[in-house]
Amino acid sequence: MASHVNIGRREFMTRLGLLGSIALSYPRVALAERRQASNSQLLPSWVEEPEWKTIAQVQEVLFPAGENIPGAGDIGADIYLHKAIENPNADGDDREFIFRGIGWLDELTQQRYKKNFIQLTSTQQEKIIAETVQTRAGRNWVSLLLTYILEALLTEPVYGGNPDGIGWLWLEHQAGFPTPAADKTWDQLLQRRS
Repeated sequence: MASHVNIGRREFMTRLGLLGSIALSYPRVALAERRQASNSQLLPSWVEEPEWKTIAQVQEVLFPAGENIPGAGDIGADIYLHKAIENPNADGDDREFIFRGIGWLDELTQQRYKKNFIQLTSTQQEKIIAETVQTRAGRNWVSLLLTYILEALLTEPVYGGNPDGIGWLWLEHQAGFPTPAADKTWDQLLQRRS
């Protein structure tokens, strides 16, 4: 037989508030733990290449982190992008266009500030991006980078973005099941067909 506990309205509201604060703090705690863990992980050597440093910084400008909001670095946007465009089965046009865009960006920052993009202040970086999107090619370049950032936010972690489902956590999204195994990703299955 179920026992019923009678509690007053004030006690009920106190318990409800406590439950709500625990629920609201979970993504923040998870995000803080994720940021701390990612800072201590060994990163692949390509992240130190100037082009990839620039890409990662542009991604941060386009999708910045907030106190309770994962940024491009938190969702592994650069790692996802690297896996996507360096994959031999991927469309090479995106890779070529992204790297050409980095060249344009560096030329523009040299003209305006006599510095590389990653050496600029965050305000200067935002101004450069705002100037970049004034051209059709610049808009297309930023749009392509944003597309990959959003893919990194929403992807199954096996593809390199959204580590530990951090993007899903932030969006309060319940992923479908089953999730793909590393040996059953689209590119792995495509290789088996060949």
